[in-house]
Amino acid sequence: MDKNTITGFILMAVILFGFTFYQSRQAAKRMAEQPVDSLVVNAMSDSLIAATPELQPVPAAPVAPKAEAPVYKDAGLQAAQAAESSIVTLENDLMKLELNSRGAQPHSLLIKDFRNYDSTALYLFKPGDSEYSVSVYTGEFIRTANFNFTLVESSPSLAVFRLCFGDGGYIEQKYAIEDGSYMVHNTLSFIGMKSIPRNVSSIDFDYSMTIPRMEKGYKNEAQYSKLDYYLPGDKKPVEIGRSRNSSKRISSSVEWFAFQQQFFSAIFDSDQPWAGGDFAVSFFPQEDESRNLMTCTASMRRDFKPGQDVVYNNSIYFGPSKYPTLKKFDRKYEKIVPLGGSLVGWFTRFVIIPLFDFLHKGISNFGIIILIMTLFIKLVVLPFTYKSYASSSKMQALRPEIEKINERYPKQEDAMKKQQATMDLYKRAGVNPMGGCLPMLLTFPILWAMFRFFPASIELRQQPFLWAEDLSTYDAIFDFGHRIPLIGDHLSLFALLMAVTMWVYSKMTMSNQASNDPNAQSMKFMSVWMMPIMMFFICNSLSAALSYYYLLSQLISMLEIWIIRRFFVHPDELLAKVRASEGKPLPKSKWQQRLEAAQKMQEQQRRQNSKRK
Repeated sequence: MDKNTITGFILMAVILFGFTFYQSRQAAKRMAEQPVDSLVVNAMSDSLIAATPELQPVPAAPVAPKAEAPVYKDAGLQAAQAAESSIVTLENDLMKLELNSRGAQPHSLLIKDFRNYDSTALYLFKPGDSEYSVSVYTGEFIRTANFNFTLVESSPSLAVFRLCFGDGGYIEQKYAIEDGSYMVHNTLSFIGMKSIPRNVSSIDFDYSMTIPRMEKGYKNEAQYSKLDYYLPGDKKPVEIGRSRNSSKRISSSVEWFAFQQQFFSAIFDSDQPWAGGDFAVSFFPQEDESRNLMTCTASMRRDFKPGQDVVYNNSIYFGPSKYPTLKKFDRKYEKIVPLGGSLVGWFTRFVIIPLFDFLHKGISNFGIIILIMTLFIKLVVLPFTYKSYASSSKMQALRPEIEKINERYPKQEDAMKKQQATMDLYKRAGVNPMGGCLPMLLTFPILWAMFRFFPASIELRQQPFLWAEDLSTYDAIFDFGHRIPLIGDHLSLFALLMAVTMWVYSKMTMSNQASNDPNAQSMKFMSVWMMPIMMFFICNSLSAALSYYYLLSQLISMLEIWIIRRFFVHPDELLAKVRASEGKPLPKSKWQQRLEAAQKMQEQQRRQNSKRK
């Protein structure tokens, strides 16, 4: 293996290690014993406050257990505040949604077709761990989460709640679901609300959700969990989070936003954009006894036109973050699935995912599917890998001749002569010194695409293969019982086998390098020892499918190198060719021939111009 090839490998490791380190920074500790309401930003419209300076806002939640409940001038509101709440259930073949009449809001969401890692029921949010509230001024500030709505219509797929006012107007929340769908249709209506002043121009929407842990590995789950929001006209949504507490204030329009766990999401959309708002995500520590993952909040503002009935048609997707499923909505929801940048994402969307889905139609074992995918990818890049391996093999065959050149020009002042002699040797042998590096750089997008695809693919979730119980997370064959720096609290067999195979591969490719050059020895140490160790640390806590793919890729590469060396590169013939060409003029390349022809033509024109003068 030549220096360029080794440099390529090191570059790949640096990219992978840098990506993993960037995403694995531990989240700060959860805000101490803080109620969920305190995470929601309740910023009222500046125009409302300016129009009603004497108004004192009512707290969203009591600041102390013994605090008195607020008193409302509207008798209907006062009665709704004191009324007992009830739970209403909407259910189809895919999910079970519980609604709380207090606030007319989602209470819990059970996804039926999936289970947590420990085989318990999978809740996207557990009872009481979600809040959806609307704040509006009706002569006094009200927040819908503080009031019990009256259930006026109910069925297994429909629930309609109303909060009635003394002037005959009411706020209505309607929820509807359909069989075979994870989408919840929500209609918020303000009917006959004469008490809302005409100078009110906006209302506030507050969303908060605590998402529990669902996967085996906290680190991997937190790395792929985030909050996304999509701005009109953008190519993809903006994300915050990924294992770090974060917040963001948006002053422009927002079309939709998503609270996203590694494999499941709650996506909030509407028929008209929000006018702006605040987003925040806060991660729980790994040791959290409640086994919660994160709390996501969104405080949004919507334009409002008083003096008439106002209806907002909203939708909420509660379900798996599966690329084909999200893409069918044609709202760019699928962009929340992390598939890499533009080039890598293109390859994943149009090659990896279609191939994966095609193979899954006829093959149920995902370990076999990954094997076939690896063989297919290796076949596609075979022209590049052949050129790379052939160039490396030829460079190794020329090692004796290069050693002779080094002995001929040992002094530093002869560096230029040494370089010229080395390039002359490469030309006589027909070897391109960059041939081993460039083809490998062209295969990096594929390696990166697989690095992003496997941990984000819900199809691999809880799919067993060999000793691995779940290909979407690490395959622990031994648990240490406590965390060890760099390694973690477990040992992954697929990651260990991948590292050992990489070590054998490096030994195999560098077996003919016996140079005493310190730089060459340093590069050899990096390739044989540092690379496998580094890759083991990176992959030990990642998806078993990813380590399995790299393991297969290394084994196939070793087979390719053996075939190329055995049947396509013959060192004796190459050296004989070099020695036979000594003392003879080197064949000129087409570029050199064209350059000389241009120089001759230029010289002829110069002579003709001289004769004319």
